[in-house]
Amino acid sequence: MSRIEFIIATAIVLFIAFCLGWFANWLVHRFTRVAQADVDQLERMSQELHEAEETRDQAITYLQQREAELANQLSQTEAELAAAMEGLRDARHEAEELRSYAQHLQNQQS
Repeated sequence: MSRIEFIIATAIVLFIAFCLGWFANWLVHRFTRVAQADVDQLERMSQELHEAEETRDQAITYLQQREAELANQLSQTEAELAAAMEGLRDARHEAEELRSYAQHLQNQQS
């Protein structure tokens, strides 16, 4: 094989390798290409996810406010209950004193 035949054979082998590489690249891009419909669907899903996260954040904020309101109402109710119990205790004590006094008067009159 002469020098020129070797150069031509090498050029042909390199050209075939280049063509095979280009064809393989084209196939990969052809099968992995994302369609516009898929991109639109991903954008729509992204927007829906963003809206859902905003709704979740609003719900969390509402629940925290509502929880604070209910805790405040509970503490007020507990304070009112304590005051009512104290008043009832005082009234029972006063009633017991009046019963004792009435019984004492009744015993003195007898």
